[in-house]
Amino acid sequence: MLKERHQVFVSLLSGIDTVVLGAGFVVAHLLARRMVSNTPVDWFTRQSLLAMAVGVPIMLACMAIFGLYRPRRDRSFDSELLDIGKAVIVGWGLTILAWNIFLPTYAGANTATLEIISLPVCLMVCLTIHRYAFRLVLRTFREHGWNRRHMAIIGTGRLGQIACHTFQRNSWTGINCAYFISHHDTTRRETCLDHPVRGGLDDLEAVLQQRPVDGVIIALPQSRSYLLPSVLMKLSRYPVEVRIIPDVSPRYMPINLAISELEGMPVLSVRQSPLTGYGAMVKRLVDLGVGFAAMIIFAPLMLLIAALVKLEDGGPVFFRQSRASMGGRPFGMYKFRTMAGAVEDGPNGRGVEEWTRRDDRRITRIGAWLRHFSLDELPQLFNVIRGDMSLVGPRPERLDLLEHFREDWRGYMLRQNVKAGMTGWAQVNGLRGDTSLRKRLQYDLYYIRNWSVLFDLRILWLTLLHGFRHPNAH
Repeated sequence: MLKERHQVFVSLLSGIDTVVLGAGFVVAHLLARRMVSNTPVDWFTRQSLLAMAVGVPIMLACMAIFGLYRPRRDRSFDSELLDIGKAVIVGWGLTILAWNIFLPTYAGANTATLEIISLPVCLMVCLTIHRYAFRLVLRTFREHGWNRRHMAIIGTGRLGQIACHTFQRNSWTGINCAYFISHHDTTRRETCLDHPVRGGLDDLEAVLQQRPVDGVIIALPQSRSYLLPSVLMKLSRYPVEVRIIPDVSPRYMPINLAISELEGMPVLSVRQSPLTGYGAMVKRLVDLGVGFAAMIIFAPLMLLIAALVKLEDGGPVFFRQSRASMGGRPFGMYKFRTMAGAVEDGPNGRGVEEWTRRDDRRITRIGAWLRHFSLDELPQLFNVIRGDMSLVGPRPERLDLLEHFREDWRGYMLRQNVKAGMTGWAQVNGLRGDTSLRKRLQYDLYYIRNWSVLFDLRILWLTLLHGFRHPNAH
């Protein structure tokens, strides 16, 4: 399971990058002033401050585009340095263009020419020192057991042992081998490289259920590589990060798969959450911004609905259901109560034991109206602000149904790689209520594979455009 605390890590890194980039602009500006006037340098003028305010966001955006905020624990500093260089060069060009468009007076100054020449060198030096120091700090933390990601290695043969040794030697990655699972169907072996062996492939699902880990590394020997599809099928029912270490040279791997190397050992990523790094931070900011705005806009309506629900039968205003969000983590989802005698769910996610139907006698008069316009879901804005849900994502599932669907629907647990949402790609395409589960799963998986901030904004716009009313809402 990809840990949500990575968002905090990225926020911290991007904040430090902002300060370092600002320092790079300051150094370039002061050098230019010194070379032009050869006199004691004054600090920033209003124009130079505006120039830095334009340039720093451009540089941050370029760093995000070149993957400098993605979670890559097995990434070498050389490859990171190459991406920093690319980001600086592209950002430098875009900054010059932006200055000429928005700050032509500043761009035409004598100091600006010298600043433009020295800017990429200053930024590259500042970012290189900062990122290397940041790595040293992280390495120290991880060597002391902090910020670790615990993985299970499938394969006790030569390849699995190489993988374990390699991650142990490179403790800066923060990847720790929690235990082994044998590549044989069953095994009597109890340890491998001083790590416990929890069973064979026949025990895989039971072990993951009893001893959850953050991810699984598949290191099957070539003689057992034919088992890979069945292993992946079993893992598809668990919200864990999956990486494959193939028993072949990297040059033989297909080009459409994400592959990296650690000391020459190829590591193949076949399933990772798209909501990591800079994108996750932006999505959270959108959730908070739009969520708070929606709370303010809908506050009078929500107060009116609360009063009507209370006045109808004197029962509770809200109904709480246990649902699953990112990583299968349970949370309490809030809705306006629409049914007579509805009670809160227990820990197993069971509240109302059967699906609601059209003209269900349990639905109150106010409840029918709320369901028809989907207004009963407005309290989920609280869940969005708390971080339990997102504005956009697959609809949250009941915990008992999640256990059922993971067995009957291949790939269903892939939905748990992102946060559950108030609206989603399936919903704006009419797949609500009593509609095809297979179709909804197809749309949800399409959303996960093609996620972007613009895709989220498109879905929010379609939700507003089509309104909350839908014939399948009941």
